[in-house]
Amino acid sequence: MTESAFDAGELRRLLDGRWAEVRERVREALRDTALPSGDHLDTESHRALTLEQMHALVESGIPELGFPTEHGGGGDPAGSVVSLEMLPGNLSLMVKAGVQWGLFGGAVVALGTERHHERYLRDIMGLELPGCFAMTETGHGSDVQSLRTTATYDPETREFVVHTPHEAARKEYIGNAARDGRMAVVFAQLITRGESHGVHALLVPIREATGKVADGVRIEDCGRKAGLNGVDNGRIYFDHVRVPRENLLNRYGDVAADGTYSSPIGSSGKRFFTMLGTLIRGRISVAGTAGGAAKLALEIALRYGDVRRQFEKPGTGEEVAVLDYLGHQRKLLPALAESYALHFAQQELVAALREMGSADERAQRELESRAAGLKAVTTWHATSTIQTCREACGGAGYLAENQLAGLKADTDVFTTFEGDNTVLLQLVAKGLLTNYKDQFDDLGTLALARFVADQFVGAVFERTATRSLVQRIIDRAGEDDILDRGWQLKMFDDRERHVLDGLARRLRKADRSNAFEVFNNAQDHVLRAAQVHIDRVVLEAFVGAIDRCPDEATAEMLDKLMDLYVLSNIEADRAWFLEHERINPRRAKAITQAVNDLCQQLRPHAVELVEAFGTPREWLTAPIATGAEESRQERMAAHDRDGS
Repeated sequence: MTESAFDAGELRRLLDGRWAEVRERVREALRDTALPSGDHLDTESHRALTLEQMHALVESGIPELGFPTEHGGGGDPAGSVVSLEMLPGNLSLMVKAGVQWGLFGGAVVALGTERHHERYLRDIMGLELPGCFAMTETGHGSDVQSLRTTATYDPETREFVVHTPHEAARKEYIGNAARDGRMAVVFAQLITRGESHGVHALLVPIREATGKVADGVRIEDCGRKAGLNGVDNGRIYFDHVRVPRENLLNRYGDVAADGTYSSPIGSSGKRFFTMLGTLIRGRISVAGTAGGAAKLALEIALRYGDVRRQFEKPGTGEEVAVLDYLGHQRKLLPALAESYALHFAQQELVAALREMGSADERAQRELESRAAGLKAVTTWHATSTIQTCREACGGAGYLAENQLAGLKADTDVFTTFEGDNTVLLQLVAKGLLTNYKDQFDDLGTLALARFVADQFVGAVFERTATRSLVQRIIDRAGEDDILDRGWQLKMFDDRERHVLDGLARRLRKADRSNAFEVFNNAQDHVLRAAQVHIDRVVLEAFVGAIDRCPDEATAEMLDKLMDLYVLSNIEADRAWFLEHERINPRRAKAITQAVNDLCQQLRPHAVELVEAFGTPREWLTAPIATGAEESRQERMAAHDRDGS
């Protein structure tokens, strides 16, 4: 066995970060609370188990974290996001908890006012009021602004009439709707005095306390899914359902008793995006949990690869551990390095969420953009990594007991819920292109294209503490060493600038006759711009984390992981770097060799590195992983005995 070259405890502290206490609190709660996955159960039994486990979470006090202290909460929305990240071994529970306390409860906190907080929050926290977040419709998923459900104010009765005007306007795939939800936050077009004021949210009862569906409401069960079958997704229709005027969540728009509409935000577009921006906790939670699922999959696969032996090494009489093969290392170790990079980027995102209340408008848009981009990149990373881990474990990885099949099924939908990833990357690009200007909300396609071309290049390189550190490193960059941090940062920096500059040139071709076509034809370039921007953001978060690491040996280990993350990224994108003469063929070959070398250097520490994430041990149930740990401990004991 190779001795550890870093302080595992120091690495854990760095990875736990600012919310170490929350992470440890969840680990401790899981030691005292059995929350096993119900994937082996039939649908109804799985749903019943998940609801029972939700009540167990209530007893732990964890759900209170994200709610205001004046109503019995912990006043830490960011800590609440971190707590969900710690539930990767039971993703049905994580999603149902996210719906109840993140989406439903979070919407009441963010969009409601004191009258709603006082009346509902304690019941939401305690699960006395199970709820839904009813935004998505059959005909409009990503295009929330065009939802068709209506909420028409009737001044005579002082009620809103909530209605589903046609089949495509039904609320679709709504968590907690099919079985347990009693109230829904319903997003609908608000109409008063014959005028529409855009999408607003209202509290609409969908079931009575007895479980009977409310009058005027029709609910259909979405049925069994590929995964997450502990979550009761349903479709909801409203047939002229009346709710009191006070049920409007009125922080950003209100209707007086006589039907007069008022809002603190004059622009309807700006009001809409402000409302949605307050709800990004769900998106950030999905990113964190997807990252957690990838880490769990990597721990299973790396533990198994560390002990699974295949083919004899000539002259030794011993078979070789599959993780000693370079091909196996190349499957898993770049994914581990990327998991580290995304973990630190998620840390920065959660920290920004904590400061959201004091952020100015530009910082708010930056947060929304970063949340969208990291959600897309992290969920795609999880999907890819879990599949790679399944293949790396051969037939054993296909067995349900070894968890990878369940992780694959449960996380597959993450790429399309809380925002379709392709649409989210377009949101990132629009945020870059408009530089978060006030005009954004009211720009048409042509005006957007012209504004983009004139103003955005270079504006996306924000002046933050980390960015200043990065720029100092770039300024010292060498020209020949691919392991030089300044050179690596310059490659990511330069790629982003080049892609954005090229996109601006394409958009300058727009005029009134072809604005849509120009923008649509550049969509591949738009998505590319968003992707390379997020790559740069993730890398810089990694740089900042290493800069915070006080232990030299641990920082050196993280340096190797960062080298692997950077060079694997460049290797995967080498066509672009070669086409644009950022590297030559000789350097491209050197990068491939460096990736090989780094994989071999990191291999002896692979299991320790994935353990450092601190995934709660209760989630690691795969026999190929737990048996591997027993085998590993036996080998370490033998090493201690004979000194070999």
